[in-house]
Amino acid sequence: MKMWSGRFRQPLDPEFEQWQRSFPFDQRLIQEEILASRAHAKALLAAGVLSGAEYTTMISGLGTLAVSAQEFLNDEEAEDVHHFVEKQLQQIIGETALKLHAGRSRNEQIATDLRLFVRAQCDGITTLLSELVSSLLLRAQQAEMAAMPSYTHLQRAEPVLVAHWLLAYCEMFLRDAGRLRDCRKRLNFCPLGSGAIAGATLVLDREMVAGELDFTAPTSNSMDATSDRDFAIEFAQVLSILSMHLSRWAEEFILFSTLEYGFVHLPESYSTGSSAMPQKQNPDSLELIRGKAGRVMAAAQQLLITLKGLPLAYNKDMQETQEPVFVVAETVSMMLRVAAGFMREVQFDLEHMAKAATTGYMNAMAAATYLVGKGVPFRRAHEIIGRAVRLGMEQGLELHEMAMSDLHSISEAFDDDFYANVTLEAVLDCHDVTGGTARAKVAEALAAMEQRVRELQKSEAADVHA
Repeated sequence: MKMWSGRFRQPLDPEFEQWQRSFPFDQRLIQEEILASRAHAKALLAAGVLSGAEYTTMISGLGTLAVSAQEFLNDEEAEDVHHFVEKQLQQIIGETALKLHAGRSRNEQIATDLRLFVRAQCDGITTLLSELVSSLLLRAQQAEMAAMPSYTHLQRAEPVLVAHWLLAYCEMFLRDAGRLRDCRKRLNFCPLGSGAIAGATLVLDREMVAGELDFTAPTSNSMDATSDRDFAIEFAQVLSILSMHLSRWAEEFILFSTLEYGFVHLPESYSTGSSAMPQKQNPDSLELIRGKAGRVMAAAQQLLITLKGLPLAYNKDMQETQEPVFVVAETVSMMLRVAAGFMREVQFDLEHMAKAATTGYMNAMAAATYLVGKGVPFRRAHEIIGRAVRLGMEQGLELHEMAMSDLHSISEAFDDDFYANVTLEAVLDCHDVTGGTARAKVAEALAAMEQRVRELQKSEAADVHA
C-alpha cells in the first residue's frame, strides 16, 4: 500500500508508477533514514506518542533492519527509501511500525537524510584529500633540493625546486579541504520537525533530535528546511573545484610522462597498454581523472538547473537532486583514491629534470636582476638581457656559457661576478621571498606543510567525533 493512497480511487498507471519511483537510487540513504528514524522515535517517546515498550520495540526493529536491509533491496513495490524502511520495519515489528510516521513528512525526511549523507561524504572526502596531500608532501620531501623547469604558456620560464612544484598542488587541495569544512558547517542543521512545510503537528523536542544526530541545531524555518538544497549545490560546487584541481594535476603528469618531457615514469599499476601498438604505456588513470572531472561539473550544473525555478516549498522535481549528489561523491572519492595511489608509485627522473632546468635561458630573469643590482633600471636590464639571449641563440650558447667580451658588446654593466649569479643554485635562491622557490624558503614551506597536514588530520578526527 502506498503511503498516500487513502484519497485515491484509481491505481497509478504502471509505467508512470515505475518511472516516478526513487527507490532504485535513494536506497543509498537507507542507513541515514534508519539513523534519523531512531532520533524521531526518541522524540515520539518524549512526546508520549510511543510508550516505553513501543519505543524499545521500534529501536530494536530499526537495529535489525540496519543489519538486514541489503537482503531486501529487490523490493519492486517500495516507492522510495522512506516507504521501504516503513514496509520492512512493519515486517519485523508489526503494526507498531506505523506509528513512526506520526509528526513527520517525507519532505523533511529526505532533507535530513541528504544532509546526513553529504556530511559523511564531506568527512570521507576530506580524509582522502589528507591522504593525497600527504603523498604529495612525501614525494616533495624525497625530492630534496632537486630542480626542474617551471612553465608559463607551456614555455619554459624559470627553474624551481621539484618540491616547490608539488607543494603548489598541496595548496590547491588544502583549499578544497577548507571549502569542504565550510560546507559541512553550513549544512549541519536538522530539518526533522519541519513537517511537510509548516512544522510538525506534534510538540516534538527538535533540539534533542538535532543533538541525537550530531547536528549543531534544528533548522530555523520549516518552509526553507524542506525546500533547501543549497548544501547539495555547495557540496557539488566544492567538488567541481576539487575535480578541476585533480584534472590540472593529471594533465601535467600526462605531459611530463611523454618522451618529449621525460620528467616522470608512469607506474605500470596505474597504466594500460595498446591493443595495436606493443610498445605503448598509456596514462589511462590520469586521463580518466581528467575526463571524469567533466561528470562532476555537469552534475553540479544539473543541481542549479533543477532548482532555479522552483517555488516554495517541496516539489517532486527535487527528487532529481539526489542522483547528482551521489554522482559527485562517488566520482571524486575514486578520483582521489587513484590520484593518491599514483603519487605513491610514480617515479621522477630528477637528473633529467635538473638538466632541463639549466637550458632554455631560464636564468634570464636572474640575469636581469643582476644588472638591476649594478644600478641598471629594470626596463633597460630587460632589454639588455633580451639582446644577450638573441646573441646566445645565434651562437648556440646559454647565458652562462657566453664570453664576457660578447656580453660587454651589449653592456659594460656585466662583470666577472655575473657567472656566479646565474648558476642554477643562484637562480633558485634569488627568489628569497615568502612563497618563493629559494631553497631555504622551500625548506620552511615543507616544514609548514607538514604541520598543516597534521592540523587537517586533527580537524578530521574532531569532525567525526563531534
